[in-house]
Amino acid sequence: MPSESVLAEVVAACIGGSFSASALYPLEVLKTKIQAESKQSAATNTTTTGSNNDIDEEDQNQKQQQQQQQQQISPSPKSSPSAILYAKDLYEKEGIAPFYAGISTSAFQSATEKALYFFAYTALKNMHNSLILKSSKNGTKSMGTLTNLIIGCLAEWAHLPITLPIDCWTTKIQTSGTNGKVKQAPFAILVSMLSEGDGIRGMYKGIQAYTVLCLKPAIQYTVFEQVKAILLIKKRLQRNLDGGGTRNNRYGANEVDVDTLTAMEAFILGMIARTIATIVVFPYLRAKVMLQSSSQSRDGVEKKKVNIPAMVTEMYRNGGVGELFQGIGPELTRGVFSTALMMMVKEKISFIVRNALNVK
Repeated sequence: MPSESVLAEVVAACIGGSFSASALYPLEVLKTKIQAESKQSAATNTTTTGSNNDIDEEDQNQKQQQQQQQQQISPSPKSSPSAILYAKDLYEKEGIAPFYAGISTSAFQSATEKALYFFAYTALKNMHNSLILKSSKNGTKSMGTLTNLIIGCLAEWAHLPITLPIDCWTTKIQTSGTNGKVKQAPFAILVSMLSEGDGIRGMYKGIQAYTVLCLKPAIQYTVFEQVKAILLIKKRLQRNLDGGGTRNNRYGANEVDVDTLTAMEAFILGMIARTIATIVVFPYLRAKVMLQSSSQSRDGVEKKKVNIPAMVTEMYRNGGVGELFQGIGPELTRGVFSTALMMMVKEKISFIVRNALNVK
């Protein structure tokens, strides 16, 4: 199998990433708001109780009863409303605008992330294949699942210094104006984030989650690449059995069938790969969103002590497995279709670019 063109992979991933992110952006907003909901409510409750230490027990009991009555009247984040009901309620209150808040930054972040990821991934993969080729007696190249995972993790860390601040900014834009927050323009949000106590460091909220989250694209693209390799081998064997001729070809020359997945194959395989990867790392993904959407506390002490493992533990203690996986429905829906669209577009564009560059 020849070395892959880095340029072809980067261009294809960039276009595919921005296209999928833009096409499914309302789902991105919806899943972010649902994932961040519980944290925002908890922060409000802790602030309220923390400021009433000097109130007598009767006042506290009355306040608790009032809060319970309010929770019965209005939907509680803990009740995990369905995505459809949540979206309907959001639309009735604020219209269509919240569903597209931050779409330009999200598309740019997705395009940059995918381009840098596949640049690093393809470069490392080609380097590995070159070393294996030199040391292999029969001249064949192979890359096992573990090696693919390691390369995927390294590629994920390669783009974080650039894409994580954009991701953090986008999350703030998406959650601005909800749960009592004052709605701000994107640039005002950026200035506010930079002016908080941590400054630039605050733009890297949740980076510790990537000790686990780096496995998501690694698992996703490893599953995709491993199954893709098997499918292409089967196609080549079938072509050889058929005598190498071009038969019943719906996509042009025979090379298209044996060297590239069809649009439907890439779409379905992308869905399967993303589903597996998302389920594995979702609790850490939700903790990252919750941390990024939270605001710096007034005294500047509380948020500095928060870390991702502690947040995951606290979520499990408060609500069990259901709390850990709150919002996984919209996340899977958006993520699965986003990845499927991205991989489908990427496969076709990558083939076109390779042909234009005469990369075989």
